[in-house]
Amino acid sequence: MIFKSAETSFIFEEVKLTQSLLLRGEMEQKGVQLDRETFSCSICLDLLKDPVALPCGHNYCMECIKVHWDGQDGTGVYSCPLCMKKFIPRPVLDKNTMLAALVEELKKTGLQAAPADHCYAGPEDVACDVCTGRKLKAVKSCLVCLASYCEKHLQPHYDVAPLKKHKLVNPSKKLQENICSLHDEVMKMFCRTDRQIICYLCSVEEHKDHDTVSAAAERTERQRELEGSRGNVQQKIQDRQKDVKLLQQEVEDINQSAEKTLEGNEKLFTQLMSLLQERSRDVKQEVRSQQETQVSRVKELQEKLEQEIAELKRKDAELEQLSHTEDHNEFLHNYPSVSALSEPTDSSSIHIRPLTYFQDVTAAVSEARDKLQQVLGEEWKKISVSVNEVDVLLSQPEPKTRAGFLRYSQEITLDPNTVNRQMLLSDGNRKVTGMNQNQSYSDHPDRFSECCQVLSRESLTGRCYFEVEMRGRRVEVAVAYKNINRTGCWMESRFGCNNKSWSLDCSNNSFRYNNIKTPVSGPPSSRVGVYLDHSAGTLSFYSVSETMTLLHRVQTTFTQPLHVGFWIYSSGSTAEFVRV
Repeated sequence: MIFKSAETSFIFEEVKLTQSLLLRGEMEQKGVQLDRETFSCSICLDLLKDPVALPCGHNYCMECIKVHWDGQDGTGVYSCPLCMKKFIPRPVLDKNTMLAALVEELKKTGLQAAPADHCYAGPEDVACDVCTGRKLKAVKSCLVCLASYCEKHLQPHYDVAPLKKHKLVNPSKKLQENICSLHDEVMKMFCRTDRQIICYLCSVEEHKDHDTVSAAAERTERQRELEGSRGNVQQKIQDRQKDVKLLQQEVEDINQSAEKTLEGNEKLFTQLMSLLQERSRDVKQEVRSQQETQVSRVKELQEKLEQEIAELKRKDAELEQLSHTEDHNEFLHNYPSVSALSEPTDSSSIHIRPLTYFQDVTAAVSEARDKLQQVLGEEWKKISVSVNEVDVLLSQPEPKTRAGFLRYSQEITLDPNTVNRQMLLSDGNRKVTGMNQNQSYSDHPDRFSECCQVLSRESLTGRCYFEVEMRGRRVEVAVAYKNINRTGCWMESRFGCNNKSWSLDCSNNSFRYNNIKTPVSGPPSSRVGVYLDHSAGTLSFYSVSETMTLLHRVQTTFTQPLHVGFWIYSSGSTAEFVRV
């Protein structure tokens, strides 16, 4: 209690001293402040110019009040800007010569102009608690005095030793919140038990036996926590900024990739159109050439026939002349030579087919067009799927259950043009079996000639999933680029032995890529599920049973669409796609 009384007495004396000093400063400057307020126009806030007095007693510059009232013309009612008292009719204004002389005299004695309008406190500003009349803006608030001061009235806190110890903060409207509502004391304590700010009297009465510390001590501890929180926030800001940079780079990559793709596709379509135009020119040239040849043949035959006609007409004239010969001996003498005819052209070789000569060409071109439309229609679906499966922002998380994987299931068949001759396709090209004898497959550039392998007809892009059932020994399931070698040595064409294929050996529990073997964890399984997220570069192999057990996962960057592949070296062993 002695400590309490001493502290309270010290606070009272300090506040009393503060009030005394403030009063002294106010009294010393009150004359100048009073003059400044009294002789200033409340409209322009400057010293009065040609001052006039209204009937209500308030003074204004003559020009200021005239302009103000000019804006009220039409109503017939004129009012004072300060007290709002109304005058009817408009008062006649005369210059107050005594007041004007007094203003001029005060100017000579050093009277300053009124502060600029922006220096006065507005509704949203903290006003100086010492200023009288129109208050200036406060520049600081004192947590000891619990008052706010303009720059002039704050000066004692910089000049007077006891006031220099006061805590000054930025202007605040909440200073009274620092006063205890129960004891009317400044709250400088903090109750950790109740988590609230209290005064000293509260700490020994209402909050007795609570965990209390000074507000400064609590602030210090919370400040440390705040710095830790700021560190976390700043780290998150840095992380997000890195993410933003990555996304910005992603945008650039997307734009560059799109432009490069469009440029490449434009060239391909231009080549395709050029090829069609070239084929059109070829057909046109061949038709014209054949047209000239056939027309020439027809004209040649036509000329021959016309010559025969002329000869026959001449012969007819001779016969007619001979028929009119009266001398029997002369007739019989000339008849053998005149009646003899040259060998005529065989008319059976002439076949007239009106309007049908080149219709077969039109039919062939029409058939080619239909086939091209069909091919373009099938390929366009693949192109559209590839475009729509571009997903660069956030990769979908890999499913956890078989039901989740089955959402991405895809029907896949094997390509007969790729199957090795020691393999037999069946079940609608969904199953392949290893054979001892070669099968009678025709030659094809896509066929594997050295390795007992086969690729799928369908390509894999985006997210897809399929399951494979394998029986027997020495069976592998793989994915590979379509341009994998088909005829070279086993290092070039064997699945897993190059950088164009990834292969899982279910018999030996191993994975191979670029001829590097990696042991596979997990139990052997006859059924394997393969999940591909092409854009994310993820390839996962799972053992499929009641649960999905991860066997191996690849994280890479795929540069081309992938095809499923099977490698079977043992006769009688099989691999087939499971219908899901």
